[in-house]
Amino acid sequence: MKKMKIGDNYIIHCYKHDGCIHRSWDEAMLLDVNKDFLVFANKKAKVNNCDGKVWYTKEPAIIYYYKNKWYNVITQFKKNGIYYYCNIASPTIIEGKVIKYIDYDLDLRGFPDGSYKILDESEYEYHKKKMNYPKEIDIIVKQELKNLIKLYEKKEGPFDIEMVKKYYDKYMLLTGNKN
Repeated sequence: MKKMKIGDNYIIHCYKHDGCIHRSWDEAMLLDVNKDFLVFANKKAKVNNCDGKVWYTKEPAIIYYYKNKWYNVITQFKKNGIYYYCNIASPTIIEGKVIKYIDYDLDLRGFPDGSYKILDESEYEYHKKKMNYPKEIDIIVKQELKNLIKLYEKKEGPFDIEMVKKYYDKYMLLTGNKN
């Protein structure tokens, strides 16, 4: 990985298993580079869906991309609390200024009250058959979802509220915004 600089902007490309681009975001600011993960943030990012729909994110988000784990975590700062949207996805790679990963449909949605919900199980089953996910992928995806739920329940890693707030404050400082 080339030298990455805090404050630099990247774009995000989310692919499906068959190599087709599924969704892209026009911006993500680098906040931190760690041995195992990278932290980015954005607000009002332009999102392009593969079906041609374009929309903008509404709230600030802190995004954790892992180098060796099969998920990424988006922390969303909404008016009524912090929400989490976690994608079960391939480990992230960075090529130039592009963040890339393969989305494997299953998602974990975390709520301010600490509850959570697993999303898109039928979509996962559909794509697993349609795109012939190898058995190894199926095993990894299901195990990583379990690992992610354990982290969420323990409030560790990307779910550690103090760490999330630290990154939020850093993003606000880098962009010149006040809380």
